[in-house]
Amino acid sequence: MQRHDREYRQYVSVLEEELLPAMGCTEPIAIAYAAALARKTLGALPEKLLVEVSGNIIKNVKSVVVPHTGGLRGIPAAAAAGAVAGDPDRELEVLSRVTEEQIRAVGRYLNEHEVKVLHADTRHIFDIAVSAWAGEDQARVRIVGHHTNVVLIARNGRSLLEREIREQESGDGQRDFMSVEGIVAFCQCLDPEDVRKVLERQIEYNMAIAEEGLRGDYGARIGKTLLRGHEDCLDYKLRAWAAAASDARMNGCELPVVINSGSGNQGITTSVPVIVYAREKGLGQEELLRALAAANLVTIHMKTGIGRLSAYCGAVSAGCGAAAGIAWLQGGRFHHIAHVIVNAAAITSGIVCDGAKASCAAKIASAVDAGLLALDMYRDGNQFYGGEGIVKKGVENTIANVGRLARFGMEQTDREILRLMLDSDAPGK
Repeated sequence: MQRHDREYRQYVSVLEEELLPAMGCTEPIAIAYAAALARKTLGALPEKLLVEVSGNIIKNVKSVVVPHTGGLRGIPAAAAAGAVAGDPDRELEVLSRVTEEQIRAVGRYLNEHEVKVLHADTRHIFDIAVSAWAGEDQARVRIVGHHTNVVLIARNGRSLLEREIREQESGDGQRDFMSVEGIVAFCQCLDPEDVRKVLERQIEYNMAIAEEGLRGDYGARIGKTLLRGHEDCLDYKLRAWAAAASDARMNGCELPVVINSGSGNQGITTSVPVIVYAREKGLGQEELLRALAAANLVTIHMKTGIGRLSAYCGAVSAGCGAAAGIAWLQGGRFHHIAHVIVNAAAITSGIVCDGAKASCAAKIASAVDAGLLALDMYRDGNQFYGGEGIVKKGVENTIANVGRLARFGMEQTDREILRLMLDSDAPGK
């Protein structure tokens, strides 16, 4: 591959499209974004809100703290924050400029106004619709497929924006060109200047929230727990720093992160271990940028087959990506990286996603640990072989199996997880 090749530019574009800044867990932020657009369309503060969402949105918003709300959780808080204080022009940073007075106003709004939430009857895994009323006026905004994919803006029944919803609306475009071999070839000929801006922003944002997670007391404090007594052990540091970033992110920290495949936790898991490893080993910035390109692209490649939301924990793919990035820093190329991905996927592919919450940090630690074990296995000449479980001969075949398992095999699991989560909220539970 050469820098002037079309495929080279495609890989650069994928990184630019996927590595976006976001404040707060991306599903509640998408609800806040829709609500902010609804208020803008309405031209007034809504007197009431109706939020209709798919099951996976309920799952991923139910337990997570919405930033700039004073510690409030869930769908009503996300919608109220967007309607009261959101800036829709900032998309996934819609709540990044909320003032202290607006935080108090969000709480008052929830006490004084109706915010109704319905489980939408929809075939789309990612589906958010916010309707807002003020007097005789009504506005409706719908987002489908991914976090900023607005397919409808309407006011008083008249469409101001309407897009056709494709059968597989995931925001990933045509990614058939991607492969592990192609990713390695891209990183080998990569001019770091082509990705410096997006990757250095990822370094800055994701390490800042990791540091905050280790300083503060967020969630279940998984990062701090891992690091205590193991401050000089590199393997523990890699897991602890990634977990600490999620501790903070899932529990109300108002620092932004750079996401991967629509997820802040996936962006954290993919990048933080690679950055910490490079710094601990005294490696140069350009080599770190190449390793981060490899890590992020492996995660994106694996997530493309899975889809944005699933019952399959996204940290698994991101842990594979992180291991690929560390393998690059160790001098590994295609053969090394391919074996590490297969080994890591075989270890942790049973982790389910039961929504965004404090325990995500522990799942991230497990995914990073699996990546480190996969690296050690390769070093010692050990591997999992095709025919063992979901592992199939060839890294692309194993990645395809992971995608099928997550997208199709776990459909019923996803529905059962949602039933269990909603049942826990029933009266008397």
